[in-house]
Amino acid sequence: MTLLRRAVAALAASMLAPLAWSGDAPAVDVPSDAAATPPWSVAVTLYPTHVHGGERYTSAIGIAERGPVHLEARVNYESVGARSAWLGWAFAGGEAVTWTFTPIVGGAWGTTQSFLAGFEASAQWRQLDAYIEAEVVPTTSSSDSYVYAWSELGWRPVEWLRVGLVGQRTRVRSTERELSRGVLAQVTFGPVTLGAYGFDLGSSERTVMAMLGLKL
Repeated sequence: MTLLRRAVAALAASMLAPLAWSGDAPAVDVPSDAAATPPWSVAVTLYPTHVHGGERYTSAIGIAERGPVHLEARVNYESVGARSAWLGWAFAGGEAVTWTFTPIVGGAWGTTQSFLAGFEASAQWRQLDAYIEAEVVPTTSSSDSYVYAWSELGWRPVEWLRVGLVGQRTRVRSTERELSRGVLAQVTFGPVTLGAYGFDLGSSERTVMAMLGLKL
């Protein structure tokens, strides 16, 4: 009886061994912390600006994102000499039309001192895209409080080129216009984007702005 059992066990082992070592065995997904946690992405953009008959200055924006977490720092954005820091949370969705919406809160110091609240939103459909960022800058005096907004409507005829329209409402530069309108052009080479903006080009308050962006 013992000999029979040994024979059956040997036969079973010889039949199961190829299945245990074959490539057809079902794969088991092992959770990976590295795959579950997205890496940080960092972007820095400079905007050297020349106002006709006025001052020259450079605005700067730095952004760090990880998943939905959005961190941002701005220089010369709310006003020349102002600094601001922001925290936000991004929401995204869409298939044919993709979109993102990021509510943000922050604070400013320097020439503008205030609690800040705003949002950044974008949408894309094929070669067309739209972007808007806006913020409310409340101050102790209601007459000094204002809403700043920057919006773009872009078109990419090829992957590396983007052209379109741009508008902004700002107090960084002193003009009589409530809303400045203009055109934009950008070229992208890998992580680097170079661009140019022209606002109110047909008026004495025309403004030219360059752009240098780096995304890692």
